[in-house]
Amino acid sequence: MGELTLDRADIIGRVALEDARTRSAQPLTVVVLDAGGHVKLVRREDGSGIARFEIAYGKAWGALGMGISSRGLAARAAKMGGFFTALAAATDGRVVPVPGGVLVRERPGGPIIGAVGISGDTSDIDELCAIAGIEAAGLVPDIEER
Repeated sequence: MGELTLDRADIIGRVALEDARTRSAQPLTVVVLDAGGHVKLVRREDGSGIARFEIAYGKAWGALGMGISSRGLAARAAKMGGFFTALAAATDGRVVPVPGGVLVRERPGGPIIGAVGISGDTSDIDELCAIAGIEAAGLVPDIEER
């Protein structure tokens, strides 16, 4: 299984924020986790709100923990409210089921090597910035809803 290196995590974080500036996004916080859920990198733009780390972390952590993007988790949460209430209790509320949490793979269909969570703008913009960073690092973003 491949590893999400610090160098690649740094590219993800840097390019995600560069992409955000081209979109005139609100200030963002980017969290990159490795496959074990450990924080590899955090980048917080000046002016990013104090809760943004927890939200970005929750998007990435939830995606990684459930093996599905946070966009997919949002779709499931809309259909399975009871399960997501239980999931929130079981994880001490760490899962944030809204777009902006993207799984990272080395190749399409390959093993998950990490996840990126971004918070600060709309969830769709957060997700687009994560995708840009992941692709710039030569990796494959997974936002499939499954």
